[in-house]
Amino acid sequence: MDRRSFLRALGVSATIASFGNTRAFTRTHKPQVAITMDDPRLQQAHGLTGEQINRKILDALDRHKVKAALFVCGMRVDSDAGRALLGTWSDAKHTLGNHTYSHWYLHSKRITLPAFCDDIARGESVASTFPQFRKLFRFPFFKEGETAEKRDGVRRFLSNKGYRMGRATIDASDWAIDARLLARLQKQSDADLAPYRDFYLAHIAERSRYYDDLAHQVLGGPVRHTLLIHHNLLNALFLDDLLRSYRDKGWQVISADDAYRDPVYQRQPEILPAGESLIWALAKEAGKFESILRYPGEDEPYEKPRMDALNL
Repeated sequence: MDRRSFLRALGVSATIASFGNTRAFTRTHKPQVAITMDDPRLQQAHGLTGEQINRKILDALDRHKVKAALFVCGMRVDSDAGRALLGTWSDAKHTLGNHTYSHWYLHSKRITLPAFCDDIARGESVASTFPQFRKLFRFPFFKEGETAEKRDGVRRFLSNKGYRMGRATIDASDWAIDARLLARLQKQSDADLAPYRDFYLAHIAERSRYYDDLAHQVLGGPVRHTLLIHHNLLNALFLDDLLRSYRDKGWQVISADDAYRDPVYQRQPEILPAGESLIWALAKEAGKFESILRYPGEDEPYEKPRMDALNL
């Protein structure tokens, strides 16, 4: 069964297999989601300075009274201007987490376990000076190790340092849409951006439905979702629309701190290669959902044909 057939088959009510225990449920709750954002940086785009892009993102969160989590890649903000940017998030009471210093791809054979752990510590040195820093860690590229040695070694390191995992349950490809948006603006500065907004909102809605339905299938009930998106022009322009879209579709947008209180984030899926959305990883671990999982969970090639067809 493909993904679309799977979603249609679920409908509003379903029978759920929860690791061998089956029970019926009816969707009476509002699905909940928190905003988590990776890779803050100072970038100029579309006539906006890096500070203006950052301010637009913060203003959208403020308008909707949403407290997010920002996962900091140290090398992107290791400057006076970068630290000033982080200060604006901390001052606004958003959580700051660690996303390493160098944003290395852990599955690469060139990246050793000791070097990766040292890079985690180096990343902490950039973000930890702010009052809103919390020991939440997110892996770059959502990759947690292609071997048991790396996977378990990093987990031991993080546990020994007092870290919790800052995983996300809803993965998406906003970064790929942002890249296409930037490419279009370089060619045509006055391009109509509405089609990019519409595609983005539809993409996030579809991915949110998919991971929410998968969570019910795997866990037997709702989770407090965390959405992974990025600090970029796309969200500077359309985060306000995204937050409104979630609420219009019946979702409750909650704080990142509240979401991470869900016990599901304590789970450590025993899969290899390790990583992806937490819900994807738990589904993989269960061994019952191979027909509706793809690897990697999200990537640019999945969205490219649709964006090409729309001339985006």
